[in-house]
Amino acid sequence: MGYPLCAMYSGGKDSNYALHWAVLHGFRVCCLGTVRPPSWESMLFHYPAVGLTRLQSEALRIPLVEVDAEGRGDEDALRLLMGLCRRRGAWGVVSGALLSDYQRLRFAAAAEEEGLRIFTPLWRKNQEDYMRSLVREGFQVMVVSVQAYGLPARLVGRVLDEHLVEEIIERSRVYGFNPAFEGGEAETLVLDAPLFTKRLEVNGVPRRLGPDHYVYEVRSARLVPKPSPPRAKPDGLVGGAGGDG
Repeated sequence: MGYPLCAMYSGGKDSNYALHWAVLHGFRVCCLGTVRPPSWESMLFHYPAVGLTRLQSEALRIPLVEVDAEGRGDEDALRLLMGLCRRRGAWGVVSGALLSDYQRLRFAAAAEEEGLRIFTPLWRKNQEDYMRSLVREGFQVMVVSVQAYGLPARLVGRVLDEHLVEEIIERSRVYGFNPAFEGGEAETLVLDAPLFTKRLEVNGVPRRLGPDHYVYEVRSARLVPKPSPPRAKPDGLVGGAGGDG
């Protein structure tokens, strides 16, 4: 088995992709680490639907370590989480930071205080290519909030597909927002991914919070079996019974 890592985990696309990278590169993910901020005001942590990380942890079959940031502040909560991860046996942490120096440097400093190595496999990755790869590699990513001029309210509650990703990329070129939402232009929730043993099924309604700010308010969520892969036809049965027809 590889070195044990704690995956910084929000339930969104970036933390799930970083977790995926860690497993593919031979690390053993010993736990998921989640900080639950009290409001949208957090500069470090993902807020919408973060409570669903408990179901995602179950789907991944990886233990979840949670810290509530209310009454502590983001950075104190982060330091506490790093300490809990180390006591779980983690040798390092993996984070889904893309472009934010603010986030990356604070994660790195908190990890270093606990003697943990930090990995940021998405750092400076081409944003457009990354968004396309999510769909291509089997991640089912729901948009759970938008809060940027140029991102329409109808995206809330939608699951990314190839056409929607291309629309987002094109809009980002026109309106100037980050196509991977690294500036907080939108937030996401992963419903299914290659490492999930079950998929997350959610029901909710879109709600307007302010100008250009819409959120998908999750009313219910549960884990359901993943669809079975299509069966391959036996050799010699590629066409119908009529041979070349």
